[in-house]
Amino acid sequence: MAETQPENKGGGPRPPREGGRGGPEGGRGGPNDRRPDDRGPRGEGRGERSEGRGERGDRGGDRDRRPDGPPEIDLEKLISDPLYLDNQAHGVVSRMRDMDSGTKSQLRRLYNAVRRAVRAPENERQHQFVMLRARLAYTIARHSLRSLDTLEKLLLQVTRKNDARGYERFRDLFEAIVAYNE
Repeated sequence: MAETQPENKGGGPRPPREGGRGGPEGGRGGPNDRRPDDRGPRGEGRGERSEGRGERGDRGGDRDRRPDGPPEIDLEKLISDPLYLDNQAHGVVSRMRDMDSGTKSQLRRLYNAVRRAVRAPENERQHQFVMLRARLAYTIARHSLRSLDTLEKLLLQVTRKNDARGYERFRDLFEAIVAYNE
C-alpha cells in the first residue's frame, strides 16, 4: 500500500514552496504583502472597484453630494430688511452648531475686530475690513469653521461696496450671531 501525505489543516507551519514569492523562506508574505492581481475570497482584487461604487469609490454617486456650500447672504436685503438679518444670523448659528464646535471665543474675538473696524476713520475703514477678511479666512482655516464661509463672502461684498451702512449691518449681523451662539 502506498503512503499518502497527511493534510495540513492549519495545524503547523507549512514547508516552503518551490518558486513561490516572499522572503528567503519562499513562503507567502502577510496580508499587507498583496499585489494588485491578488484576489480575496470573493475575487475582489485591490485594483478593482466593488459594485455600487462611483468613480471616486464613494457610495451612491451624485445623490449624496453636498451642495457647494451654505447659501450666500444678499447684502442689499441685509441692509434694508432687519428680519432678513435676524434670519441669516439664526441660519449661521444653526450651521455652526451642526458643523463646528468650540467657536465662542474665536467668534467673540472676530466680533471685537469687526467693532474696531467699523469705528475706524472713514479713510481707513475699507483697509480695516480687508484685513478683517484675511483674519476671518485664517480663523476659518485654522479652526475648521466651515460654517463661517458665508460671512467671509459677505465681508468681501461689504468691502467692495465700501458703504458705511453696509459695514454697520455687517457688524449688526455679527453681533446677532454672537448673541444667538451663547
